[in-house]
Amino acid sequence: MKKISKILLVAAFAVFGAQAFAQTFGVVGGLNMSNLTMKDDDASYDDDFKMKMGFHVGVTAEFPISDALSFNTGVLLSTKGVKMEATEDYMEVTLTSEGTYNLMYLDIPLNVKFTKDMGGAKLFGTFGPYVGLALKGTYDMSVSIGGDSESESGDLNIGSDEEDDDFKMLDFGLMVGAGVEFGPISVGASYQLGLANISPYSENGYKINNKVIGISVGYKFGGE
Repeated sequence: MKKISKILLVAAFAVFGAQAFAQTFGVVGGLNMSNLTMKDDDASYDDDFKMKMGFHVGVTAEFPISDALSFNTGVLLSTKGVKMEATEDYMEVTLTSEGTYNLMYLDIPLNVKFTKDMGGAKLFGTFGPYVGLALKGTYDMSVSIGGDSESESGDLNIGSDEEDDDFKMLDFGLMVGAGVEFGPISVGASYQLGLANISPYSENGYKINNKVIGISVGYKFGGE
């Protein structure tokens, strides 16, 4: 908990310090649809993975480069993870398993933003890297066999120990987005492609990557 508090404090100082020099700053929030890819050198293991619904919320800062170009950053709390659903029939008995990994990240986008003025509105596109820090995680699992069921839930361990931890803290990747601005209000969509292996276990090329689709609504202060 102390480590998480320190990370949040440093992030707050960073973003509010950046906003002091930015032409515009704002707030943003919206829906996340997250998933994971899981594979090693021999096979993929994510056939039963489904998108998990979540959210993101945070503050943003925009630094103009030209009339049509700017640099965008910010700090966002963002939920990621995956849902798992599988059903198998074995010797006339049906086995059903369901589970969810819930991960909370602190994301910092580092994007270039292109804007096209259309008169009453502005179209925009964004592209660039992001860095994410996993703050905490939980899991929920349930298994049903022939009418009997068991469930389990608990905390996920965040760290780099192959034996004791479930997910690494550091995530990074690329993101692309597009949307429209009506004055200070913006509506957009984005996609994050995780490039970092967030699994502490790496034998036989085993790796897990994040991927997230986001739908956002934002409000800007300052600027035009």
